[in-house]
Amino acid sequence: MANLKEVRIRISSTISTQQITKAMKLVSATKLRKAQNAIIQLRPYAEKLQSILGNLAGSADDAKLKAFFTPRPIKNVLLIVVTSDRGLCGPFNANITKATRAMIETNYKDLNPKNITLMFMGKKGFEFYKTSPFNLNVENREIFATANAEHIFEVGQSVIDDFMSGKYDEVRVLYNQFKNAATQIIREERMLPVDLSHHASGKKASSNIDFIFEPSKTEILQDLIPRAVKTQLYKAVLDSNASEHGARMVAMDKATENAGELLKALRLQYNQARQAAITTEISEIVGGAAAMSGK
Repeated sequence: MANLKEVRIRISSTISTQQITKAMKLVSATKLRKAQNAIIQLRPYAEKLQSILGNLAGSADDAKLKAFFTPRPIKNVLLIVVTSDRGLCGPFNANITKATRAMIETNYKDLNPKNITLMFMGKKGFEFYKTSPFNLNVENREIFATANAEHIFEVGQSVIDDFMSGKYDEVRVLYNQFKNAATQIIREERMLPVDLSHHASGKKASSNIDFIFEPSKTEILQDLIPRAVKTQLYKAVLDSNASEHGARMVAMDKATENAGELLKALRLQYNQARQAAITTEISEIVGGAAAMSGK
């Protein structure tokens, strides 16, 4: 059985750890409220923007605009991997890195790894893939330190420019979608060419509606398509940010509970060791007294 000093040290360190995990839980809960409000407010706008785009895309007659919607033979692909900067958030980051690897093995198994570029938003994704054979774009891996709509829209515009110039034939984003504090859903979305498959059910219903366009439909689409793509990326970042705080809050809550259970076991062990030491001392005293009386 461990001696009393060792058990006391373990109890002290466990109490310190429990205080840290409890504080981290409270910090994450506070940040979660702000992040949750941000994504909840953005979602209706993003969904309506995609819906309008779905209604107008079928009538795009400009060659440059059609390029946003027309699939190409895939020779070069860009995957935007959205993770966190810090750990201690359960399987949050591992789920994204596993999903990225699974998608590459499923969709791009015939591509040369050098034709696959991974853009990281968050340090943890880069740490996982830094020794991989893929092209790694690390320009935005610390984006969460200064994340705001303007910065992310600039990143989105650079991605659009690379796609339109032919540098990439397909762009996808992988992230955790926020459902609630305890649940995050892995999402993989095609950003470019713009994916209109989820608007297919609404096209027929809206085809008979007579729209009046001011200015022209082409001018509207020229502004609407890049805005929708950049908003899609911004939504992925906000979803991931809220999901991170929710995952960390749950992980730290569980860690605090586990520390409490460990403390109970350690205190029981300490009391047993202390009782054994007292019993041994009493036995030694009684034995000594008996030896003295025997003389």
